[in-house]
Amino acid sequence: MGSLRGLRLAAGSCFRLCERDASSSLRLTRNSDLKRINGFCTKPQESPKAPSHAYSHRVPLHKPTDWERKILVWSGRFKKEDEIPETVSFEMLDAAKNKIRVKISYLMIALTVAGCILMVIEGKKVDFLAISVCFLQRT
Repeated sequence: MGSLRGLRLAAGSCFRLCERDASSSLRLTRNSDLKRINGFCTKPQESPKAPSHAYSHRVPLHKPTDWERKILVWSGRFKKEDEIPETVSFEMLDAAKNKIRVKISYLMIALTVAGCILMVIEGKKVDFLAISVCFLQRT
């Protein structure tokens, strides 16, 4: 038991020495772009460059089809199809499609529950009239 404890202590101190050597080598390198800040290796901040093209947000844009325009209106993103810009981002289109999927799921859940309730009511009517499958087969 004592030898296991000693082995753990030796392994821990060896690990700390290797970690200290690695961090000091990061600090001492002058030709490298890496600096150690709060335990993380980061590249130095570069000055922002002027964009070479007209779009400042660099998001790929997509020209929506008629169906996608209807989805954007149904999802509540836009009130009318006339308000939809010529191009929209893929993220906006995906968010609108996801909202429509959720709405359709809720509609399917409601229709399933309504169908179940309707079948229970129909079954109670048939039970009240004492009509069974056997009775229907005889006639």
